[in-house]
Amino acid sequence: MIANVFKQALREPLVHFLAAGSALFLVMGQFGGEDSLDRSITINEAEVTRLASQWEQTWSRPPSAQELDSVIRDYIKEEVYFREAMRLGLDADDPIIRRRLRAKMEFLATAEIQNMEPSDITLQRFYAANKMRYAEKPTFSFDQQFLGEEEEKAKASLAALTAGKPVQAQPLSVAASMDSAPSDTVARQFGDAFADSLRMLPQGRWSGPVQSGFGWHAVRVRKVVASGTPKLSDIRQRLSNDWRAETQTAREAAAYQALLDGYDIRIAKP
Repeated sequence: MIANVFKQALREPLVHFLAAGSALFLVMGQFGGEDSLDRSITINEAEVTRLASQWEQTWSRPPSAQELDSVIRDYIKEEVYFREAMRLGLDADDPIIRRRLRAKMEFLATAEIQNMEPSDITLQRFYAANKMRYAEKPTFSFDQQFLGEEEEKAKASLAALTAGKPVQAQPLSVAASMDSAPSDTVARQFGDAFADSLRMLPQGRWSGPVQSGFGWHAVRVRKVVASGTPKLSDIRQRLSNDWRAETQTAREAAAYQALLDGYDIRIAKP
């Protein structure tokens, strides 16, 4: 039985890879190569407390002595594999690892804002700058040109349109222009997301592309009239959430730009 398990283990690719890595380490040691891997693993009391706390958060009870030992052994196993993987260069040119590290850097850039509560003054300023977004039953006067179902082609057509070049709008069963149309009327024809987006678009020029149930549109908002705006106290949580989302985006962009400024970027296109 044990012999069969041993033979099966020898056929595993991971075993072969680690064996090759170990052999490489021995050869490097034999010929004076340097191994920078720290081979000392110390699990101090603070780390044990952290591991026990993680267990308790998962299972809603403290771990037994046997369970805690198992958690510690698993942590050591993870640490050994991590160090050996780094020593063997497994992190290099791995798209999955690159994406995860990018996500972690983006999280670090915005983590502080996640639990931040804006002050009353901050919310008042944010509300004043975005009142139309929260308007009650606004009416819209706007023009639209249907640019098709493919977003990239729609972006190219919009760029041409904003540059003053003629664009052949695709035929559509809805009106190319609407005047003083209530938001619910717009929503019935183009969809809720399209109607909501009109609140935030600039007025007097083509912008977008804006998605509807048909596809993508270039939209020129001519006028927006709000029948009323709610009190700040009535929409405070919504305002706070929107402020946090926008601030998070701005902080991530600023953090990336600060890092980018330290690099010399060279692009050689074919």
